[in-house]
Amino acid sequence: MIKYGLDRITELTFRSFRPAIELRDEQWVDIILRFELAPESEMPDDLIDLTALVICTVDGTIAQIVPHDEGCDCEYQFTAGEKEQITAFIMQPHIHSEIQKLSSPS
Repeated sequence: MIKYGLDRITELTFRSFRPAIELRDEQWVDIILRFELAPESEMPDDLIDLTALVICTVDGTIAQIVPHDEGCDCEYQFTAGEKEQITAFIMQPHIHSEIQKLSSPS
């Protein structure tokens, strides 16, 4: 995690993810990720309920990965390594399948 205005960087390792996937409109899919951290990861003290908002196109292409605290934008950004972990999870076939189900006409 990188806090705006500070030089200190911490690297979180995610043990597992719990996604909530919803169709925003005909172009965008929002994925809220809750996660469990690996025991060696230290969450910054000033975060209460860290989640990730992953904004994807309806074909599953990631447009943006945004950290949220208590459901709102916060003063942190994810490191490149944290984004890689999140991207690897989103790119799994079962997640893409869920995105396709939401974005396909019934």
